[in-house]
Amino acid sequence: MEKKKEVILVVEDEDIARKNLEHILMKTGYEVISVNNGSKAIELLHSNHFDLVITDLKMEKVDGMQVLHKTKALQPYTEVIIITGYATIETSVQAMHDGAYYYIAKPYKIGEVRQITKEALLKRQLRLENIELKETLKKQRKISDIVGQSTVMMDVQKTIHQIAPSDINVLILGESGTGKELVARSIHRLSPRFEKEFIAFNCGSFTEELMANELFGHEKDAFTGATKAKAGLIKVADGGTVFLDEIGDMPLSMQVKLLRVIQEKEVLPVGGETPVFVDVRFIAATHRDLKEDVEKGNFRQDLFYRLNVITIKLPSLIERHGDTPLLAHHFLAQKSKAMNKDVQNIDKEAMELLSRYSWPGNIRELENVIERAVALSNGPEITVNELPEYIGNLLIETYRRENSEIPTLEDQEKNYIKWVLDKSEGNKTKAAKIMGIDRVSLWRKMKRYDMESE
Repeated sequence: MEKKKEVILVVEDEDIARKNLEHILMKTGYEVISVNNGSKAIELLHSNHFDLVITDLKMEKVDGMQVLHKTKALQPYTEVIIITGYATIETSVQAMHDGAYYYIAKPYKIGEVRQITKEALLKRQLRLENIELKETLKKQRKISDIVGQSTVMMDVQKTIHQIAPSDINVLILGESGTGKELVARSIHRLSPRFEKEFIAFNCGSFTEELMANELFGHEKDAFTGATKAKAGLIKVADGGTVFLDEIGDMPLSMQVKLLRVIQEKEVLPVGGETPVFVDVRFIAATHRDLKEDVEKGNFRQDLFYRLNVITIKLPSLIERHGDTPLLAHHFLAQKSKAMNKDVQNIDKEAMELLSRYSWPGNIRELENVIERAVALSNGPEITVNELPEYIGNLLIETYRRENSEIPTLEDQEKNYIKWVLDKSEGNKTKAAKIMGIDRVSLWRKMKRYDMESE
């Protein structure tokens, strides 16, 4: 589809100068409408849309400053360039103060006019894109907490809205940092249970004993130090939703107990004899292939089928084509407000780097990068200077044939982890932060790739 030509209004009372400008701009590829006085220009501004106005300063009756003010009043996102033979510091400062993009003195150079015109139109385009992104974010916040307008994420949002009103269990699959908990919270918020508790529990962060205590609670004197009874998280969530993150890391013995809770709708506190009734909805999530774990005997098949009534597969950030700018602006607004800073934009070069980067840490890594950039920024927009060096320098190996082999995704991830650990001098906490994942997730990945001894 051919790009629509940008429309420029030229206002110049000198015939030769007006025709020269018209010729330069049309030859560059713009659509040009020209008039010989300010009154005609203002008439056109009432009835036509322009991307840019280039106006002479000194004209009879209606001068260039009046054209500038009227343009900004009628079409606030249209840029204005002032051209005049009467260049003074005072008029230059005043024109810029009143909203002119640039001020060029006659005689001007053709290359200069072309360059400034290009830059003015680019500035306008970026402002409109930012406005569009912000409007998209506003609309999406009304629907759910999920940010994304790619086809795959629109499908995810559709599924969330379809299943939220029901009470069925849900299994969310996806890499670390893809937003599994956010999806779970959205399902809860859009469900009839939204006024009750949403309890999130990471199954990979506790020992089996602590897990049982946290989920099921305990009776008084159930063990040394249990001076009083404690309700488990599942009971606390009664009437609401329990989100079990990294369910694939739950020990088999705990899986048996969880299965009973789901089937019988009751929990037995540690040291207790009488089960306690609970009414909760379970949403589970994992980065693992649970079907493969079932086949290997590492995950109970009956529990898998109980949890896997509906499956939502979340894509990695690199698979969500076009969502990176939207998410970046979402985090920009969020972090800027949290830090009480007025950072409103991400410049073109910085956004290009963010869009090209492969994001192995997914959305969490992007959020960390934007948070860092906002903290470092001293101006109204983020530039490449505020981005981590590795965003621009790291080039993950592309999928190409070497010795008749194509590297697997696991090879790519393993090599990336090695690279970051090397850059972090083996500091796992620092490496995990760079990758946008927590230390536990990094440990699991290293264990999976047998890197603990390396």
